[in-house]
Amino acid sequence: MDLALWIEWIIKALMLIVVLLTGFAYLTYMERKFLARFQSRYGPNRAGPLGLLQPVADALKLIFKEELIPAQADKLIFIMAPIMTAVPAWIILGVVPLGTIQLFGRMVDLSIAGNLNVGVLYITAITSISVYGIVLAGWSSNNKYATMGGIRSTAQMISYELALGLSFVGPIMMAGSLSLAQIVDKQSEIGWFVIYQPIGFVIFLIAALAEINRSPFDMPEAEQELTAGYHVEYSGMKFALFMLTEYTKMIVVSAIAATLFLGGFQFPLITDRFPWMGPLVLFAKVIVLLYGIIWVRATLPRVRYDQLMQLGWKIMLPLALFNVFLIAILMFIMGMVS
Repeated sequence: MDLALWIEWIIKALMLIVVLLTGFAYLTYMERKFLARFQSRYGPNRAGPLGLLQPVADALKLIFKEELIPAQADKLIFIMAPIMTAVPAWIILGVVPLGTIQLFGRMVDLSIAGNLNVGVLYITAITSISVYGIVLAGWSSNNKYATMGGIRSTAQMISYELALGLSFVGPIMMAGSLSLAQIVDKQSEIGWFVIYQPIGFVIFLIAALAEINRSPFDMPEAEQELTAGYHVEYSGMKFALFMLTEYTKMIVVSAIAATLFLGGFQFPLITDRFPWMGPLVLFAKVIVLLYGIIWVRATLPRVRYDQLMQLGWKIMLPLALFNVFLIAILMFIMGMVS
């Protein structure tokens, strides 16, 4: 294979890693600042100007903090669980289209995997893996609270995963492809899919909150009930890996939502004239969605364990099936199917 292509892949992968690491660090700062404003306080304001060095201070603290492993824990699985949770979150963005730019006289596709023709299938497969890390982290800790957190995560995944998978069906049907790049291109032709399937968009957002264990669906952690749940026995960099995973997943699901329903890296009248602004457009959409996720945490209380399962099975799953039915009718009316 062409050496230049390999070098291009490596450079793009390293750039994506740097962006995700920086994004994770300053997403924690963004959340703490926004929550502080919601609660009429200041938030981080000591480390550096406006508290901007707070993520650096937190990282240094976790790096030098002592790491403890319970005496009766399964040490190998205890160590592997954070890695099993973190890796899927990092590799999902490889198939998300980020736009193209002209560089050194050639057009460069900024996404790592390019136009992967089974991109949606890849995402659904990878997102299902990280729950194993959470379950094994709880079980290997030999702690009843941690084990309960792992079991909750399993039940939670079973409850929302079907609705999450069905929310992908609408964009796939309208684009006629599993490729995220073709889904974005189709939206540039007929308009953002959120206009045609707002129900699917809302279902995706709710299921995504459950996917990343965010409030009001943070039962696997539930500090008031399980004293931090599945990662209660973790400290130092192992604990940091779980936090990195949660905030990286926030960025990832926001990027996927923007790609499937909000036109991805394209925006009318902007990216048509300035294609190099594609990544900036996607970044802006991701920021808006992240603000929404933080707003939900600041507003809604945690639902009960059984309430999430009832929501997933009795409301979201029937609604997701109904949404697929509506999309089929809409496509017939628009003449997209014969």
